[in-house]
Amino acid sequence: MKLIDKYILKKFFSTFFFVSLIILAVICVIDYSEKADDFINKKIPFDLIVIDYYVNFILHFNNMLNPILVFIATVFITSRLAARTEIVAILASGVSFTRLLLPYIIGAIILALTNFMLNGWVIPKANKIRVAFESKFIRGQYYYDARDIHFKVAPETFIYMQSYNNVSKVGYLFTIEKLRGNRLEAKLSADRISYDTTKNLWRVDYYKLHKFDGEREIMETGNVLDTALNITPADFESTHELQTALTLPELRAYIKKQLARGNTNVGLFEVEMYEKFTYPLAIIILTIMGVIVSARKSRQGTGWQIALGFGLAFIFITLARMCKSMGQAASMEPLTAALFPPLLFAGIAIILYKTVPR
Repeated sequence: MKLIDKYILKKFFSTFFFVSLIILAVICVIDYSEKADDFINKKIPFDLIVIDYYVNFILHFNNMLNPILVFIATVFITSRLAARTEIVAILASGVSFTRLLLPYIIGAIILALTNFMLNGWVIPKANKIRVAFESKFIRGQYYYDARDIHFKVAPETFIYMQSYNNVSKVGYLFTIEKLRGNRLEAKLSADRISYDTTKNLWRVDYYKLHKFDGEREIMETGNVLDTALNITPADFESTHELQTALTLPELRAYIKKQLARGNTNVGLFEVEMYEKFTYPLAIIILTIMGVIVSARKSRQGTGWQIALGFGLAFIFITLARMCKSMGQAASMEPLTAALFPPLLFAGIAIILYKTVPR
């Protein structure tokens, strides 16, 4: 690695951390101004606010904004190098523009790999603590209010409940049916079903069990029956920001579990899973694009180039949010929704590459 590479890498990382610090400080101030009344009125301990909430809040937003923060930092340092004619001197010494990109790409790859590891395994664990804090102190008690609940708990086994109380962990008017092809093999119905946390089993109260053997029907009744089901009370808890609190393996398992139950409404979780791979890609693409848009010395000065960088960052954020919403709503394939913004900007970067100084 040459001296110029070390020089650019040092500038790259120091500027990235400086930009991250400034933007995250602004976000924290805005967030605190919105939640200050809750913190004061509920007398939340200061250490919980700082450690359980804001430390994890900063980790979440820093990781989420990484591609944009890297892009802004790249534009900032490259425009300053161009304004001081340093890029012209580097190119005049025989260094190609492609070679000039090398330290930026090295820095971007380091940040991309860090982003992937954090976003895949570390940040979700931090988000579990942050979301739990919000649930307890900010949003308040969650109540499951869905009616006529259906679950597919096995390939040919289905359950139904008219309603479920997630506070008492009790379901009402419960039915479970086991099919064999198109034929009903057994049916268990009960007035209520409750979860026994000591046995980790479901308790069925006042049940009727129907078994069918050809044309023959056998019926049993009873007051109490303990049974294991492929559902838990966690399936009825709040899913607010659940996708951000699942590690990459947990996301895959959750999506697989929901699809096995016949629930195809998993676009939110699929987009989140794919973004764990596309965000590192976006960091590399936006770094290269940042160098391209700011490498030419401008008569308007560095201010114009930095403003351009913020403008392009805003467009990327808007486009990414739009695609994510479309992926969640199933109006766009989740993989396409995650890939479209970075690939579009990659195409723009290739076009702009033809205009850079050689």
